[in-house]
Amino acid sequence: MHAMPEKSAPGGGLRERKKRATRAALAEAAVRLAAERGVEHVTVEAISAAAGVSVRTFFNYFDTRDDAFVVIDSELSARVRNAVLHAPAGTPPLTAVRDAIAAELAEAELRHELWQLHGQVLRAAPHLLVRSLGAHTADETGLALAVTERLRGGCAEVPEPVEPCGADRLGLDLYPRLLAAVAGTAVRVAVEHWSARPEERRFADVFLETFDQLAAGLPAPPG
Repeated sequence: MHAMPEKSAPGGGLRERKKRATRAALAEAAVRLAAERGVEHVTVEAISAAAGVSVRTFFNYFDTRDDAFVVIDSELSARVRNAVLHAPAGTPPLTAVRDAIAAELAEAELRHELWQLHGQVLRAAPHLLVRSLGAHTADETGLALAVTERLRGGCAEVPEPVEPCGADRLGLDLYPRLLAAVAGTAVRVAVEHWSARPEERRFADVFLETFDQLAAGLPAPPG
């Protein structure tokens, strides 16, 4: 999963909300232009004009043109990690991860068309797809760190952006790594399954069933 309307962080003021909205508008403009013209035919000037800002403003948010295509919502992963860390005490890690992701996907469903375009753009540009996979790997590691901290009972207060404290990035245990990896795969499979038949069921139901099957140990369906 990598524009939905970006949520403001707790305590975020008007200035921060405007900055998030501008970044989201630039990312959306980049994706829509790339889907229409092809990445190679989209310029920073065109993206900026479509978002209603100056080229100088574009470079306040992105170092290069390609950066604008890679991630739609730059704060989504941090919000998921924060939600996992702050889930009620006693919540199983799988449930905490499921609920954190479900809260984000509820909004993503409203922008389903844009997320589909984003996937098309990445698949059509191998260099962007590679960068997206790198971002996904970083997100997965961050989620594994959040699960690790939850299991340890640490990080009672977490700053924004989330930086799980005390976790050794090179020494993560198997369970947090596996849970983070499986969660990412579950999201991808649920999105692909629902996208092929959106008229049959609500996306939220498909997503929750995916995690229910994981929690049950993936029993074989009845013949």
